[in-house]
Amino acid sequence: MTWLITGGAGYIGAHVVRSMTQAGERVVVLDDLSSGVAGRLPAEVPLVRGSVTDRALLDEVLDRHAVTGVVHLAAKKQVGESVERPLLYYRENVAGLTALLEAVVAAGVRRFLFSSSASVYGVPDVELITEDTPCAPISPYGETKLAGEWLVRAAGRAHGLSTACLRYFNVAGSAAPELSDTGAFNVIPMFFERLTRGEAPRIFGDDYPTPDGTCVRDYIHVADLADAHLAVARGLAERGAGDLTVNIGRGTGVSVREIAGLVGEVTGKHLEPVVEARRPGDGAKAVASAARMSGELGWTARHGVREMIESAWEGWCLQHPEARAN
Repeated sequence: MTWLITGGAGYIGAHVVRSMTQAGERVVVLDDLSSGVAGRLPAEVPLVRGSVTDRALLDEVLDRHAVTGVVHLAAKKQVGESVERPLLYYRENVAGLTALLEAVVAAGVRRFLFSSSASVYGVPDVELITEDTPCAPISPYGETKLAGEWLVRAAGRAHGLSTACLRYFNVAGSAAPELSDTGAFNVIPMFFERLTRGEAPRIFGDDYPTPDGTCVRDYIHVADLADAHLAVARGLAERGAGDLTVNIGRGTGVSVREIAGLVGEVTGKHLEPVVEARRPGDGAKAVASAARMSGELGWTARHGVREMIESAWEGWCLQHPEARAN
C-alpha cells in the first residue's frame, strides 16, 4: 500500500509519517508548507508542495504515486482565528476536504482516514466523553471538523470507502526535538513561552467545579497519537467498507494547575502562576473515553504527562536556546 498524508510536514503530520515509515508503510506527503517544515520529513519520503484545494494536483499525485489510502491531516486549526476568519476555515477545511474526496473517489482509492478533533463535542457536561456524546461545537473550527466527519461518512457510504474519523484530545510532546511543535497555541508551550521571558504562567480561571478549581483536560502524547494513526490505517486496510469513529486520548484528566506544577519541575523554573479571568468557551472538564479504540483496535496510549512535558521542553529549547539560561 501507499498512503498519501496531507499536512505531513506539520507537527502531528511529521510524527504520523515517522510512525508509518518506521513500520514499513510507503508514504507520500502533500503539504503547502504554510505551517509545515520540510526538514521534518525523512529524505526518502516524497514531498509534493501544494494545497488540497487544487484538484488537478490531487489527481496527479494520486495517479503518479499509485496511492491506495489517504490520511488527511491538512487543515487550519486555531480556534480563535476561526472565529475571526470563518470563511477561510470553511474554504480550507471543508471545501479542501470536498476536493480531496472527489479526487479519491475518481482515483478508486478505498481507504480514507480523517483527522478530526474533540472540538466537535463543544463543552459537554459529562465525566467521560464517549463517541456517542452529542456533538455541539462552539467555534467555526469545531464546526468544520464536524462537517468534515459528515462528509467523510457520506462519501464512504455512497462510494464504498472504508473510512475513519479520529477525534484528538489535547496533543503534546515530541518523539524527537526536531519534530516539536513550533507554535505556542496550547497550554504547555504557552507556559514555556512565559517562563522563557521570565514571566509567570497564566491560568485562566480557578473557580471551576474541579478539585483545584482549574480546567481539567485529557492530554495525549503526539507519538501515541501517531501510533494510533498507524493502528487505524492498518485496520482500514483489513476491513471492507464502513466507518470507524474513535476518540484518541488517555482517559485521564489533568488540571491546568497540575500541568503548571509539572512544567516547573521539568524546567526548574518555579514561578507561581498568575490567575486571570476565565476565557469564553472553556469548559470545566473534557476527558475522553478511550474504550472504543482499545476494544476495537487493541491500542492504548503509553506515555504519561511528564514525558509529554519533558519531550516538549527539549524541543522548545532547541528552538529557543535562551530558554535554559533564563
